[in-house]
Amino acid sequence: MKEIVNPKTTPAPIGPYSKAVKCKGFIFVGGQLPVDPKTEKLVEGGIKEQTEQSIKNVKAILEAGSSSLEKVVKTTVYLKDINNFNEMNEVYKKFFKKDYPARATVQVAKLPRDSLIEIEAIAEV
Repeated sequence: MKEIVNPKTTPAPIGPYSKAVKCKGFIFVGGQLPVDPKTEKLVEGGIKEQTEQSIKNVKAILEAGSSSLEKVVKTTVYLKDINNFNEMNEVYKKFFKKDYPARATVQVAKLPRDSLIEIEAIAEV
């Protein structure tokens, strides 16, 4: 049985999807843009600021679904520009400190709201 996780403390979805779905001991967090939940706008700054906000949004959704960043087993990072890979990693490793989750990082042609990054995650509950 699946359970939808849509905490009001995180940015609203911009399409017909749930922020996360819990199922069979896992929580699947849909792609999170670097949107400030208070203003519903992209955070100002470059890739470091946007990476931090995307991860904060993932973290808030995980916690609302009875999980945490420490329980993440897989992430996917979508970058507008793969040249931002090293700067993104600087921020990423501040949140994922040990026993890093598996990860794929890909460059995409364009992201919603012209964001520089989008991050999705799968975690144990």
